[in-house]
Parts: sequence; C-alpha cells; structure tokens
Amino acid sequence: MNKTKFTPISSIGEFELINKITTPAKINNKSTKMGVGDDAAILEFDKKCQQLISTDMLVEGVHFDCAYSPLKHVGYKAVVSSISDICAMNGQATHILISLAIPNKYSVELITSLYDGIHLACKNYNLDLIGGDTTASPNELIINVTILGTGDKKRVVCRSAANPTDLLITTGNLGAAYLGLQILEREKMIFEKNNQSQPPLDEYAYILERQLKPEPRVDIITWLKENNIIPSSMIDISDGLGSEAIHLATSSEVGIKIFEERIPISEHTHKTAKELSVDPLLCALHGGEDYELLFTLPIKYHKKVVGVSDIHIIGHVTAQKNVVELIKESGESINLTKEGWDSFLKQQE
Repeated sequence: MNKTKFTPISSIGEFELINKITTPAKINNKSTKMGVGDDAAILEFDKKCQQLISTDMLVEGVHFDCAYSPLKHVGYKAVVSSISDICAMNGQATHILISLAIPNKYSVELITSLYDGIHLACKNYNLDLIGGDTTASPNELIINVTILGTGDKKRVVCRSAANPTDLLITTGNLGAAYLGLQILEREKMIFEKNNQSQPPLDEYAYILERQLKPEPRVDIITWLKENNIIPSSMIDISDGLGSEAIHLATSSEVGIKIFEERIPISEHTHKTAKELSVDPLLCALHGGEDYELLFTLPIKYHKKVVGVSDIHIIGHVTAQKNVVELIKESGESINLTKEGWDSFLKQQE
C-alpha cells in the first residue's frame, strides 16, 4: 500500500511555500502588469497611472499579543504596515478594506477600540476605508487588510531592476522594533509570575513605539518625487535588512554588498541590546518590523542623497548574481542568508 508523504510547511518556510503555490499562476488579463512577487501587484487601466494592490494578514498569537499590544495600536499598525507596501512601490496609498474573523471572547467595545486605531491611521494618511467582511473565529482574532494605491507609470518601482554599481540605501534606523518586542516579552513573563509588578517602561519609550506604533515612510516617497529621483528597485524592511536585501538581489539577479559600519542603528537600540546581551547588528539584519525602505539608486544621484536626513548609503550593487555580502569593519566578508521573520518557522520553535 502506497503511503503519501506529507511535507511540513515549517520545513520549507513561508517564501518557498509562496513560490510553490504561485508558480503555476498564469497572467490572463492585459491589465495585469505585475502579479505575485513584489510588495504589491500592479494593474494598468490608464496609460499614465497604475493601480497598486496589496494584502496582508495579522493573526493573534503570531503577529500580535493582546497581553501587551493595545487593540488601538494593533488596528493602527495593521493599516500602516500595508501603507508601507505601497510606499515600497513608490506609490501613494488611497483606499483600504478590512476583514475580521472574531472569536466570542471579544466584545463590541474591544472591536471598536481596534477600529479607533484603523480610523486614526486612515485620517493620518488620507485613506478611505471602503469595505471589508466579518465572520466568526473559533479562537483567535484575525485581521486581513487589502490596500489600494496609485502610482505614476513612469515612477512605479519594482524589486527587479537594480543594476551593478547602484547605491544601496536604507531609511531611518534598524533593529529598534525587534528590541521593543523583546522588552515587551520580558515584561510579560515577569507579570505572569507576579501580577502586582509594574513594568518600568519609560526608558524604552522609543523602541516600544517602533514596535507598537510604526509609521510608514511616506515622507521619503514625497522627497523622492520632489527631487525627481526614481529608485531602480525598492522594498520595505518588514522581515529584516538581510532578508530584504536578498529579495532585491534575487529579483534583480544581482549581488549586494552591505558595509557593517554604515548600517544605521540608534543609541536606544545599542543601549537596549547591551542590556539584553544581544548583538545590535543581528537585530538590524534579522529583526524585522522596522518598516523602513531599502532601495537602490543609480550612482548619478550620489550628490543628491549624501547628507540628507534619514537617508543612509549602506552599500552597493554588484554583478555577482544572488550573493548578498556583509562586509565587517575588519574587512571580513560574510554571506547573508534568509534569517528574517518567517511565521511558519517561528511556530516550530
């Protein structure tokens, strides 16, 4: 008797699963200019403007923990993390749909609090909430976000057009969101042992905000447009710098060199990493949820970006296909692998 062999999803991870189930997909409509494989799909119904569409899902216990994540913050973060996907295409988010699967343990007041955050994000970023769906869930709250945006056809940016000698640039600073999560997890463990304890969180305000209430880099997209600069490739940093750099290299069939001393890491991150005996570099490379932008620029733009606040040149593109190297301060070269956030692998641990 033949026995069917079943492969655990955790053995291949999220991105290999996505490749496996989407590879057979064929484009049947001329309006589809980009399907699976980028931060958003691209549809074209107009010669000048393209429609950008992305979707994301947050699951209680996987992406957020209500023990320390206020539902208003969860709602806000659900929206802004999706806006970040549209930013990564060099576009502007315009409309959003929210679908929920709600367990019985949630009251009307709790769901209203969730939507307070959703409405605040829509107000702050000029989005229209235009629909969604609700259904029951047996155990956990599930939030599905579908976001729509627009982009000038000549300015929409994908992951796949980086060229050798391009500059590699990141915005903001990296690693803080991951450490914010570590502090929250630590304080949760302490509280579970002693529910009378009051966590001293004031000194961690910056990294906690980066974890609980991130902001998409709409300002950078505006700056690029005002300065008539179009990246050759771009992605948002949701799974860690290393993982996103690999996505750019793989999609563009190029190599990337990242220089350790140029990776922007805040003083707050350094201080907390030292307290927790964690390497801040690893937090930046593999932590995730920073929602900064990682992009490549032709070297002709070098003078325009040098010295600009929150824009950091951290490396360059090479002709060595699909090789992402971290160049240590000592000069040692280390090949980076995909060790960023993967929900299927995290569940296995």
